[in-house]
Amino acid sequence: MSNTGKKFDWKKFIPAIAVIAIPVALQNLLTTTGSMVDTMMIGRLGENSVGAVGFAAQASYLMFSCYWGFVGGGMLFMSQYWGAEDDDGIARSFGMTLSFIVLVGVIFTVLATCFPEFVMSVYTDKKVIQELAVPYLRIVGFGYPFMLLSVAASALLRSTERVRIPLYASIASVVTNIFMNWVLIFGKFGLPAMGIRGAALATVIANAVNFIVILICAGGIRYKYLFMVRAQFRWTKAHLKEYLKKCFPIILNELGIGVSGMLITIVLGRQPEEAIAAVAVFRTIEGLFTGFFAGFSNAASILVGKEVGAGAHEIAYERAKRIILVCGIVILALSVILQFVKAPLLTAMGLSGPSHEIGSRILLMFGGIIVIRMCNWGMNDTYRSAGDAVTGTTLELVFMYFMVIPVVYLSFFVFHLPFLVLFPLIYCDEPIRFVLMQIHMYSACWIRPVTEEGKKTLPEFAKDHPRLQKRLERLNGREAAA
Repeated sequence: MSNTGKKFDWKKFIPAIAVIAIPVALQNLLTTTGSMVDTMMIGRLGENSVGAVGFAAQASYLMFSCYWGFVGGGMLFMSQYWGAEDDDGIARSFGMTLSFIVLVGVIFTVLATCFPEFVMSVYTDKKVIQELAVPYLRIVGFGYPFMLLSVAASALLRSTERVRIPLYASIASVVTNIFMNWVLIFGKFGLPAMGIRGAALATVIANAVNFIVILICAGGIRYKYLFMVRAQFRWTKAHLKEYLKKCFPIILNELGIGVSGMLITIVLGRQPEEAIAAVAVFRTIEGLFTGFFAGFSNAASILVGKEVGAGAHEIAYERAKRIILVCGIVILALSVILQFVKAPLLTAMGLSGPSHEIGSRILLMFGGIIVIRMCNWGMNDTYRSAGDAVTGTTLELVFMYFMVIPVVYLSFFVFHLPFLVLFPLIYCDEPIRFVLMQIHMYSACWIRPVTEEGKKTLPEFAKDHPRLQKRLERLNGREAAA
């Protein structure tokens, strides 16, 4: 029951989630499936090749952490302006998001293509892994600009509930990637067998196809926001200040998590080679879960952010609670299924002997924590879409840098714990954060609209939520004192 006394309408709610979540989940699952096929093909070149590609991909993960702060902030504004039917606001927010993403792309393209030896020396001390990864990273870096342009366009399309176009683009990209992998890795149709370099080139081609299909499909339906170039870059210092104010906590969060991920990978990259191969395969399988869950996370961001922007805060509040519940149930079901298929899956992805055993145990431990981990992620994205980019960031960074990293580094460098004891410690903060995030969810203090429509109705909504009411009183008191 909601505070308004009305029964929650599940019949409308579930289809609303499905319309957004399923295409996004399918898009991400397709991308991850493509990565799995990559791994299976590369696995025929040996476990060291699997490990090399997996650790080279960590550079892409750090880039993801750097640009996703701008994407998250951009979706916050775009979804709320979509709810308020403000075309200029949507275009302006996309323009700012695109500008910062391109800047990140230039930096990482230069690092990958010009300094791949340095990048790989940071992640692992295994020379054989470095030698295989360097040429892969040098080539794949040329695909970063296409990847980031696709990400920016997809964020805009999803925020305005045009989720099918990114799905179509992903289908084309994955099919291209699998086919070109087969051709270039093994040398089909008279072409030379390029091995790991062929996998990198196939990825670049697939990224380009993804962006081209998005442009073609968006033009086909005359989707105006993607092509309102003048409006996209018609922003003032005030607009930029508001954008960065909301984005900064998200940027800090994502960058902090990216750096922490790199620090954790430094430890993982110094494990035995069979463990490195198992971790590389695990990251691909983990991507299946995070990719699928991203669909629900996007649904949460859009369905909640849209209502907050329109001033329908009670609807947003009730939706947020149910989305997290549905997400937890779905991820739990997938986690159970994983335990039944993990053995043949690991074999298909090139693991055998000790590396297969390590991979199996990793997935068993992962299955126990993934539900809590994904619920934490979903709540954080929900808070961001509603305007609260601070709470989730603060909790995640504090626990990561003051708990997880110290525990992992002490366990490895001081106590020399074996890998299978070390691995679950990477997630030791998740249960604690889950409790704190749930408390914040029910307080409703995360509803912080950026639109005028949302701000007008907030005081009335706060009357039924004491903690939110106190927060508004404190803010009003500070404004009066200023």
